[in-house]
Amino acid sequence: MLDIAEELGQWVEQGRDFAVATVVAVSGSAPRQPGAALAVDRDGTAIGSVSGGCVEGAVYELCRQAIEDGDTVLERFGYSDEDAFAVGLTCGGVIDVLVTPVRGGVFPAALAAAARGESAALARVVDGPADLMGGALLVRPDGSHEGGLGGHPGLDRTAAAEARALLDAGRTGTVTLGEEGARCGRPLTLLVESSVPAPRMIVFGAIDFASALVRVGKFLGYHVTVCDARPVFATAARFPDADEIVVGWPHEYLETTRVDARTVLCVLTHDAKFDIPLLRHALRLPVAYVGAMGSRRTHEDRNRRLREVGVTELELARLRSPIGLDLGARTPEETALSIAAEIVAARRGGSGASLTGAHTPIHHDGPSNPAGRIDSVA
Repeated sequence: MLDIAEELGQWVEQGRDFAVATVVAVSGSAPRQPGAALAVDRDGTAIGSVSGGCVEGAVYELCRQAIEDGDTVLERFGYSDEDAFAVGLTCGGVIDVLVTPVRGGVFPAALAAAARGESAALARVVDGPADLMGGALLVRPDGSHEGGLGGHPGLDRTAAAEARALLDAGRTGTVTLGEEGARCGRPLTLLVESSVPAPRMIVFGAIDFASALVRVGKFLGYHVTVCDARPVFATAARFPDADEIVVGWPHEYLETTRVDARTVLCVLTHDAKFDIPLLRHALRLPVAYVGAMGSRRTHEDRNRRLREVGVTELELARLRSPIGLDLGARTPEETALSIAAEIVAARRGGSGASLTGAHTPIHHDGPSNPAGRIDSVA
C-alpha cells in the first residue's frame, strides 16, 4: 500500500472513499511481491497493481465491494490445471491479497509519512480473529506507535516491536505473533510494510556515460548524486535528472557523506588520481555495490595501485571492474543499462545469464533489498 502512498495521500486530501488491495504473501512465481497494492475509489478509478490479467480484474471487484460493505477480506489467488485461464496466475504462483476499505485511522498518517520519504512501518492484521481484521499500527523508527489492533495494549506493544525490527532492516513481510496473539483467541499474522528513504546511487565522474547512468538510476528508484572535482562539468545543465550535484574531490566527499547497506557507488572518473583514494575508502564501506569503469588493462593497473596503498585482496574482491555485465554495450545508454543490470543482479542474487534454456528461478530472493521505498521479503 505504501508503494502508492503519494497518489493515495492525494485521495485522502480530496476526501475520496477508496479501498486498497495489498499483496500479503507469495508462493511460487508471481509478478509482484508483498506490499504491492491496487487501490480503487468509489468512482471506479484504479491505481497500482497486484498482479495482472484476470487476478487484477477480480481484485478490482473486491475493492469495489469493500467500499460498499466496509469489510476487510483476505483472498487467495492461484493456478490450477482445470482453470488456467480463469481467475488465477497462469505463471504457476499463488498470492494472498488483503482488501481493506480505507476510512481514517492511522492510514492517512502512514501515507503522509511514506509520501514524504520518512521511515515508518504500517502493521496490519491479515490473519486472526474476525474482530481484529483490519486493525492497524503505524510504527516509527524510535518504536513509538499509534493506532491499535483491537484494544489490546500488550498486543500492540509486541506488534510494534516486531514491526520496528522489520523497519530497521528496511523490509516488508509477514510476522506471526504466537503467544501474545493466542491471548486474543489464536495466533495472529501481521503484514508489516516498511517505508524507508530511497537508497542512494553516487556517481563519481561527470562524463557522458554518467548522464545516462543518472537517468537509469532514477528509473530504478535511487536518489542519485553526481560528484566531480571539475565545476565546469558538474553542472545542473548537464545532469538535469540528478537529485544532487557535488563539486569536490570524490574521496573527500565520500568520507563525509552518509552511506548505508543499500548504497551503490559507481566510479566513472577513469583517472588514477581520483580512483585510487576514492576506491581505497569505498571498498572499506558497508555498501551494496562498488563498480569502477575502465578497460581490463586499466583494471589491472588500478588493482596494482590499490594494493600498493594497502587495499587487501578481500577488499579488492568486492570491486566490480570492469563495471557492468557483458551486453556488448557501446553507447552511453547501453553502458548505463549494463551497469544497472549488474547492480540489480548483485542485489537480487541473479547470475546475469540468459533465462532462455536455464532452469534457475526467474524471481530471486536476493542477498539484499530492492531500491524502492518498500523492500520485500517473501
